[in-house]
Amino acid sequence: MKETNAWSLNGFLGLLLFIIGGGLGVFLLTQEQILPGIILIILGLIFVSTITAVNPNEASVITFFGSYLGTIRKSGLWLIVPFSSRKKISLRVRNFNSVKLKVNDIEGNPIEIAAVIVFKVVDTYKALFDVDSYEKFVEIQSETALRHVASKYPYDRFESDGYSLRGNADEVAAELSLELQQRLSVAGVEVIESRLTHLAYSTEIASAMLQRQQASAILSARQIIVDGAVGMVQMAIARLESEGLHLDEERKAAMINNLLVAIVSDRSASPVINTGSLY
Repeated sequence: MKETNAWSLNGFLGLLLFIIGGGLGVFLLTQEQILPGIILIILGLIFVSTITAVNPNEASVITFFGSYLGTIRKSGLWLIVPFSSRKKISLRVRNFNSVKLKVNDIEGNPIEIAAVIVFKVVDTYKALFDVDSYEKFVEIQSETALRHVASKYPYDRFESDGYSLRGNADEVAAELSLELQQRLSVAGVEVIESRLTHLAYSTEIASAMLQRQQASAILSARQIIVDGAVGMVQMAIARLESEGLHLDEERKAAMINNLLVAIVSDRSASPVINTGSLY
């Protein structure tokens, strides 16, 4: 079953009937008409007992001796079926912050991960009757989906292309939202957004992975420096030759060596003046 609209009338009509029935009942009792007076008072109490108030962003689920009659979503004062019970459920947007979970990524590295899930109830029947507690259901399924998504990707990509938890946070969050929606649809819950709030290596491997990241960054920086140095040397030689200064292969090799050492070195180069000849 799915959520349906419950039968309802304006609640102020019930108040009016209660006032009329109670007033007539009291009047008849004063006139010593006991039975009609008691009947009218009982009818008035029945009418007032069928009145329910629904707040904004709230729903009232109506049941009648175990049977589901429907849901009232519109805020206000309403008159419902007599002797029916009602249960309020919030339709507001809510957040769930997961605890820091310790999982293994696809490469087997232990990581810590946490996420925030933004959700709301869209089907009150499923939320109340298809699961024991939809809030607890959201909590457990969110952690399960987070573990599953985290185990499908590496924490970071050092050498190959592809998705990673650190480098593709938006894509991972979108996949997490999709998987959560599939899991939580049975509870009548809509996932509005999910985001990673914490992502880090576990403490036992954090220092080793930090050294690996630093080494990878140094290698990448060195590669950029070498590429730039080679380009600068080529430009220097081409500029000299365009201005008529032709160098033989030995002088050209010496010049290339000196320029590369001066540019690539991570320390300031110390010039050495050569007053002699290369030969």
